[in-house]
Amino acid sequence: MAERSTAAVDVADNSGDEPLTAQADESTADGVAQNRERDTENDEAQGSGGTESPEKASPPELHSGHKLARRYRLEECVTRLDGFSSWRAVDEKLRRAVGVHILPADHSRARSVLAAARSSALLGDPRFVQVLDAVEENDLVYVVHEWLPDATELTALLAAGPLEAHDAYQMVSQIASAMAAAHREGLAHLRLTPGTILRSSSGQWRVRGLAVNAALRGITSDTPQRTDTEAIGALLYAALTQRWPYESDAYGLSGLPKGVGLIAPDQVRAGVHRGLSELAMRALANDGATASRHESACTTPEELVKAIGEMPRIRPPEPVFTAPPEYQRTTYQQGSYGRQAPRPGLTQPLPTPPPPLQSRTGKALKWAVSALLIAALGLGSWQLADALMDQGGKSDETNQTQTTDDGDKSSDKDKVTSAPIAIAGARDFDPFGDGSERPSDLDKAYDSSPSTYWETNFYKGADFGNLKPGLGIILDLGKVQDVGKVTVSFVGDTSVELRAASSDSGSEPTSFDAYSKVAEGSGTSVALSPDKAVKSRYLLIWLTKLPLTNEGTYRGRVADIKVTS
Repeated sequence: MAERSTAAVDVADNSGDEPLTAQADESTADGVAQNRERDTENDEAQGSGGTESPEKASPPELHSGHKLARRYRLEECVTRLDGFSSWRAVDEKLRRAVGVHILPADHSRARSVLAAARSSALLGDPRFVQVLDAVEENDLVYVVHEWLPDATELTALLAAGPLEAHDAYQMVSQIASAMAAAHREGLAHLRLTPGTILRSSSGQWRVRGLAVNAALRGITSDTPQRTDTEAIGALLYAALTQRWPYESDAYGLSGLPKGVGLIAPDQVRAGVHRGLSELAMRALANDGATASRHESACTTPEELVKAIGEMPRIRPPEPVFTAPPEYQRTTYQQGSYGRQAPRPGLTQPLPTPPPPLQSRTGKALKWAVSALLIAALGLGSWQLADALMDQGGKSDETNQTQTTDDGDKSSDKDKVTSAPIAIAGARDFDPFGDGSERPSDLDKAYDSSPSTYWETNFYKGADFGNLKPGLGIILDLGKVQDVGKVTVSFVGDTSVELRAASSDSGSEPTSFDAYSKVAEGSGTSVALSPDKAVKSRYLLIWLTKLPLTNEGTYRGRVADIKVTS
């Protein structure tokens, strides 16, 4: 059951009448109805849009063991609802677990599901559970997606209690940044719930069901950015309070008291972080009104990302070390095993230590050992002196020969590896942010002038304020060339990676995954030398940690870049 809750797409939760207030009904924490074979006829939309009328098309009659495309073997049905079903399956070709949504080809939503799945697959953002295949075949439409058995739903995490402030901050930062990137590509989720948010074993947060969840249910919205922003606010509210921010209970969480209205998280539960509490209120549908700050509402994920960036960084809690248990001695450790227990009131005599070697035999043995030691020291000293004298006569000639040979080799090597490679062009690369990072000053990064530099935007932390894993500069070398070393000069200690695109790339890759890491380092002048030979036209200078500036913020500043073969 744990594996199902972490991998099956949440498409079986029943929504209520209010936006983002889905009713729990008979659904379990992973969004799978307890009676999975029962179809739900009255499933209404979540968000500002509505659903189509209930489908008359019956779900395909499939069973465990059935194969799709002679490749995907169905294992377990985890959802059967409104004319479609969701399965845990096995990709026999790649030998891995996958999830599959299946619905009849004549289903009125089949076209929109296929379109949503293909659009989501084209995004290719690792912060989303990836769509692997979308096919119409044999009167069936099916969508194949990743299955993450090592991830945990937010639903399961909240069942144990509210999240720590740092975990909640990481969750809202990563989810808001991911949704901002999706909306820039014209994609919306429209059904963000605790069942669609996953935390991987490495601590990264991922979103599943982008566009597909809404298409399966026929959910639409006239204001998709506002709908997703409000949903992120509801997720943050639930993470801080373990309560759903509406009067109705949903997703295994209790709603707010009836008639009270929407109250701030720090008024629901003691000890809630004040900044996160206000952020949740700004994202929820309360016109942005907070009791103390009266900040403007966040109506898009992009605005929410900006508001998070303006907050002070929330550090993780200090690790708690427990004192080791007091050492317990046993009778065996006290050395009384097999001995008679002492009687109370009686003094036990201490054992007498053995006498030293005072006899004639003992004295003779000591003199013999001393003589052997003296002889060994004399012999070793004589051999060492003889070896040093022999080596002294040959050292001058040997050193002269080695110096000449090594000098020739090193000079030849320097001649081969010191050829500079001209940089034909460069472009800023920010795939996990807003897509652009000060492109107008980019030529200052390789103009051979240390006094000028290209700099990033400012951030609240060295790791980009936890908003993204990094950003960088793509270098175009004009043609595929052998790259031996790239030297990057920074203003302030900066951590950087050198990544290279495949030599087969006909044009500049736009995806981060198209660049493979070949070297890394940190400092103010970093020489990035790949361990293996690299042939590429496009190189990525990828900044991963920024230095602190005099203004109290963090910026990356690239003063010069040199590429040699």
